[in-house]
Order: sequence, then structure tokens, then C-alpha cells
Amino acid sequence: MSGHSKWATTKHKKAAIDAKRGKLFAKLIKNIEVAAKLGGGDLSGNPTLYDAVQKAKKSSVPADNIDRAVKRGSGAESGGADWLNITYEAYGPAGVAILIECLTDNRNRSASEVRIAVTRNGGTMADQGSVARLFSRKGIVVVAKQQGHREITDLELMEATLESDPESIDDTGETFEIICDPAQLVEVRTAVQAAGIDYDSADIAFQPSFTSPVPDVETARKLYKILDALDDCDDVQDVYSNEEIAADIEAQLEED
Repeated sequence: MSGHSKWATTKHKKAAIDAKRGKLFAKLIKNIEVAAKLGGGDLSGNPTLYDAVQKAKKSSVPADNIDRAVKRGSGAESGGADWLNITYEAYGPAGVAILIECLTDNRNRSASEVRIAVTRNGGTMADQGSVARLFSRKGIVVVAKQQGHREITDLELMEATLESDPESIDDTGETFEIICDPAQLVEVRTAVQAAGIDYDSADIAFQPSFTSPVPDVETARKLYKILDALDDCDDVQDVYSNEEIAADIEAQLEED
């Protein structure tokens, strides 16, 4: 996926900050509520909810919080919010395209938060559709290479998912990303499990059709200032961007 995903992962490994952890939990809980509202609270009959719960468990969200979120979303317990799914579009330095997905119960608050995060850090809001057309929705199953004493290979994953017809299996360093048509996501994830392989997450996400090279470390810092500000917005669920950052620039960023 985007360079931003890798950067966020690197930062998370360096320092697990409680505030960030709390925001992550809140985002995962929202996903569970929405999935339960749309497809009901039965995990066996609602694959989207199943994957949302698995992702929350992988991120150490307490089981009690997960259970209550399922009940709120499905209507078995009161207190569930009426979440709206809103997408905003922006441009960062070097023409980097940024797609911002929000889950919110207050449209005006989200619009204001996103605009401030983008414009105060040197980005510009984009016309609706101008950025979205540069991305396409894909199913993405993330599998860790090292699973206990077992080393997973791309060949194993290829054999396991052959009949599910994934588009590609990408090596991202410590994980593999199996890219597929969104309609095939559950089938691909199920095939991985049937092969006795654990998976980290199974999501439908946006992937850029092309990347925008970031020329130097200073431009990269400006871009990540925008992306970090967006990540800090409570209503922002996911941020997708199409930057391409050279290894030497990434190395300098990790030293910051």
C-alpha cells in the first residue's frame, strides 16, 4: 500500500503512545459497530464483522469492549451512534494525492477538523472526485511472514489462494499483502485460514493507480506533518496517499 502505511507502522514500533493506542481502539470499535449494524451481530453470518473483530483482537482491544460494540451496533444494547461514512480529498506537497475516510456522527465537525489538519500543515483540499479517481478499491489480506517457528513464503500463499484468484501477493518486508477484488476478500481470507496460516487483517481499502515521487526529505517531512495531523483527528478512520519515497529519504525520516 502507500508509503504512509509503512511510516505509521515504523513509528508505532518505535514508541507505542497511549494516546495513539486509545485513538486506534476507538477506530476499531467504530468499525465493529458499523459492521454489526449493517450485517447483524452474528460473526458466523457476517464476515465483515468477523474481520473487524479479528483486527481489534490483534490490536489488543479488550474482549469486553468488543462484545459491547457488537451489541451496540446490532441493537442488542442501547447507545450505538448513527455513524456517517464521509470521504474527503486533498493534495499534499509534490502533488501527492490524499484520500481521507471518516466515520462520524457530526458531518460539520469532521469537515472542519479535516480542513484544518490539511490546510494548516501546507496541504490543499481538492474538488470531489479529483483525487478519488486516482484510487481503486481492493481487498487486502495481510499475513505476517514469521508465525511462531514457521516462516511463511509467498509460494505457500500462492498455492493456498490459487483458486481464489488474487491479483498479486506483495512483499512489504515483515508481511505479505494479498491483493484481490473486494468481492473475493472473504474467499481469499478463508483460503489462507484453511491452509493453517494466520492473518493479521482483511480489509477493503484504497490503492493508488500510480505514485507521486517525493523529491527530498524536507518535502517528505511536510507531507507526513499533514498525514499525522489527519491521523490525530478523532473522526478520521483511514488515510490513503500515493507518495513514493526513496529508501534513503525513509531512512532519514526514521532518524527524526
